Amino acid sequence: MSHEHNHRHARSDSGDLRLAFLLNVGFAIFEVFGGLLTNSIAILSDALHDLGDAISLGMAWLLGRYSEKAHDQRFSYGYRRFSLLGAFLNSAILVGGSLFVLSEAIQRLQSPEPFDAPGVIVIAVIGVVINGIAVLRLRGSHQLNTQVIGWHLMEDVLGWVAVLIAGVISLFVDAPILDPILSILITVYILMHAIDNLRQSLALFLQAVPAEINLTEVEDRLRAIDGVRSIHHTHLWSLDGEHNVLTTHLVVADEVDKDGLIRIKRGVCAAVSDLRLEHLTIELEYNEDDCSQDAAQYHAD
Repeated sequence: MSHEHNHRHARSDSGDLRLAFLLNVGFAIFEVFGGLLTNSIAILSDALHDLGDAISLGMAWLLGRYSEKAHDQRFSYGYRRFSLLGAFLNSAILVGGSLFVLSEAIQRLQSPEPFDAPGVIVIAVIGVVINGIAVLRLRGSHQLNTQVIGWHLMEDVLGWVAVLIAGVISLFVDAPILDPILSILITVYILMHAIDNLRQSLALFLQAVPAEINLTEVEDRLRAIDGVRSIHHTHLWSLDGEHNVLTTHLVVADEVDKDGLIRIKRGVCAAVSDLRLEHLTIELEYNEDDCSQDAAQYHAD
């Protein structure tokens, strides 16, 4: 039996999540005062939404940092799946928050309310800038937890763009109904992505093969290695949406010696080098080996 362990450590997202958390908390407090000064229920409602986002960001930050702990006797694969837990919880919160915003916007369609357009425009510009900075800092991450938070903040950016457009138009036209209409369109768009992220995180929790990887193609690569006769018990899953795990059993030709086994192991590493593997475990067997009997023996013990 042979075990290859491949550890790749990507840039941590915890610093960016911390910045996004601090920006969100500070801006939510600013929104409360801004909403009171401009008599804007929309801004006060968004302040409540941003406080919810801040809670999600804080949870993502803490779970993200926790996920960076090294493996130990309790969690032999490490703590990376805590980041995936954050992605699942944040996706659920984003879905719930989007449904709440939709319900509020629909009520606004029935009874639009006037607001202080110049004051709203100023707050909207600040909102676009602050949330935009956070989105840019989180952009490009492969961790599902960070991607979900990015959608949280993108929802805020688009929402403030809608408020800004409505505010500018309201300087010239008395049309308070524009705000709920734009909010509904943007929230529906965000809700579609939130549901997709929730589906992805749930699939990863259930140890599904990552959507971007074709397991059949991976098995074909391994079968093509010189000296490999067949392959079985191949399992591929992800710890957090970024760091993956692969285990497989390879049956090799009887004439393969020690040097040949080393060459096959190196061939496997080369064949799967693009899969962002945190752990790679290979079991090499000869034709006369029967790993199913070994497994039954281990189970009986």
